[in-house]
Amino acid sequence: MQAIKKLDYAQPSLEGAIRIPGDKSVSHRSIMFGAIAEGTTTVEGFLQSDDCLSTIDCFQKLGVEIAIDGDKVKISSNGISNWKEPNEVLYTGNSGTTTRLMLGILAGSSGSSVLIGDESIQNRPMRRVTEPLKQMGAKLIGRENGQFTPIAVEGTNLQAIHYKMPVASAQVKSAILLAALNANGETVVEEIETSRDHTEKMLQHFGASIAVNDKTIRLQGGQKLKATHVVIPGDISSAAFFLVAGAIVPNSNLTLTNVGLNPTRTGIMDVLQAMGASFTVNDSENSSHEEMGTIEIQSSALIGTEIGGELIPRLIDEIPIIALLATQAKGKTIIKNAEELKVKETNRIDAVVNELKKLGANITATDDGMIIEGPTTLHGGDLLTYGDHRIGMMAAMASLITTEAVTIDNPGCIAVSYPTFFEDISSVIK
Repeated sequence: MQAIKKLDYAQPSLEGAIRIPGDKSVSHRSIMFGAIAEGTTTVEGFLQSDDCLSTIDCFQKLGVEIAIDGDKVKISSNGISNWKEPNEVLYTGNSGTTTRLMLGILAGSSGSSVLIGDESIQNRPMRRVTEPLKQMGAKLIGRENGQFTPIAVEGTNLQAIHYKMPVASAQVKSAILLAALNANGETVVEEIETSRDHTEKMLQHFGASIAVNDKTIRLQGGQKLKATHVVIPGDISSAAFFLVAGAIVPNSNLTLTNVGLNPTRTGIMDVLQAMGASFTVNDSENSSHEEMGTIEIQSSALIGTEIGGELIPRLIDEIPIIALLATQAKGKTIIKNAEELKVKETNRIDAVVNELKKLGANITATDDGMIIEGPTTLHGGDLLTYGDHRIGMMAAMASLITTEAVTIDNPGCIAVSYPTFFEDISSVIK
């Protein structure tokens, strides 16, 4: 039986500073690229979450030496050609990033392996990755012709492809680019909309030559990566929950430091600005090809807005907390073109609408998003997380403005991306 957490914050104000933990996407990639590269890669700011630890576990089973010391990690590798063939299944836990990117990496390796995840992963679509990889010559066998894990991978020689992305997905793009490193010829990927570009930036940081022209990416196969030092910024997807809390909890003033400000991830800032939130961004710097800085945000009156189109890939993971934000904005907020929410850890359109309705929100699901009317006073209730960390964090943040207590099932699911989440909430409650 899963634990249940009761949250009764009695409508507090929030004040203080929070150092945002390391970016999950960049943490995953730092391990992957360090394992592919020859030499010793050092990482600081690593996110010790369940998802990222799943990535480390997979590479340790491939014979890569990885040592963890708090948020510092040392990866010692002789390169992908010297990995050992694992004698056990590679378990990716709840991590879609680990599963999909590992498929691309392993497709061009020299050994055979099997990838499997938890119940959620076993129901998430993989054909969007396995299909282009098979076009490159990858040998993959999985349920329903590679649609679902478990998936067996037999490493082989790959050929470059020219691939036009049918969906905006950083995971699909990254899997192809990682496979392209070990493919013969130049691989070209054309995006339908620009998705987060951490893979492209990290390829450059590890010494690869990659050409990015608008939505077209070119990568020549046969390049070897060089070990380096990686500094990981804070995860803006995690910061988003405190940005929204700072905007909607009355009499609040929060400072968030170490926030990643990669332009492909800052859609939440555009939404806050469009809704009239009061915030400033400063101390911007660049490290390991990634921008970071400090954000200060205060509670303020908000107005509804429309969110869709090319903005969606820049905030897809933040939509659950944006929906909560919209319940406190005056007027109508429309979220559209977000069909991708249906194939996340859970169907996030249905999950968000169902749970916020329990609190009294005026919210309606659509085929590709939702419509929210506000502002609405939210009452308490018993909420489900669906085992989805972002639904769990949304529910917890809602409890800061409800008139009665909120209970959430399975609060432990939040650890896949933000292990210190509840401690950080407690640290700024006044």
